[in-house]
Amino acid sequence: MEVQERLSDVLSRIRSSEKAANRAEDAVTLVAVSKTFDAEAIRPVIAAGQRVFGENRVQEAQAKWPELKGETPDVELHLIGPLQSNKAVDAVALFDVIETIDREKIARAVAAEMKRQGRKPRLYVQVNTGLEPQKAGIAPEETIAFVDLCRSELGLDIEGLMCIPPVDENPGPHFALLAKLATKCGLTGLSMGMSGDFETAIAFGATSVRVGSAIFGTR
Repeated sequence: MEVQERLSDVLSRIRSSEKAANRAEDAVTLVAVSKTFDAEAIRPVIAAGQRVFGENRVQEAQAKWPELKGETPDVELHLIGPLQSNKAVDAVALFDVIETIDREKIARAVAAEMKRQGRKPRLYVQVNTGLEPQKAGIAPEETIAFVDLCRSELGLDIEGLMCIPPVDENPGPHFALLAKLATKCGLTGLSMGMSGDFETAIAFGATSVRVGSAIFGTR
């Protein structure tokens, strides 16, 4: 199957999941995860009409996306991997959405860079719903206070929450927890669901899903 066919299949599954969950058509945005794929592999997906992409690493994205964005200016780029404070300068300059604000040091670094550069990427807070020590994200019980700090003290306009459930667990309860936290924070954005579970995430209210291998194939 060609990459354009795989993209079409994923979009069709998203629309079917929206319908099954009694949600509006186009309620869910597809973020095509292009990490580890070069510009040549990404161009056919852009040519097929996809405009929202996700990358895990700032440095890798810098090597390909300035050129790709130059060719297709309406592309929207999301950072979906952990952000280190020393990469805040580059992340704010390149990305349209940063989904992985997960601690005060990162929030402060991003806030300072947004002010300095005059850029306003949209922001999500990453929540470690499974409390996994190896995974980035703020603890669920600290999320409400952290979102409040980002808003009130740092002046950051947080759009939503993001999570990556543990691979060996049913993702449903994690998606439900994220949705509940978002409601408590007064947030509407829910970035959750990947190639293996995005249909479940849509049933739990995802507003964006991050799909890579189902579109680009195995890495």
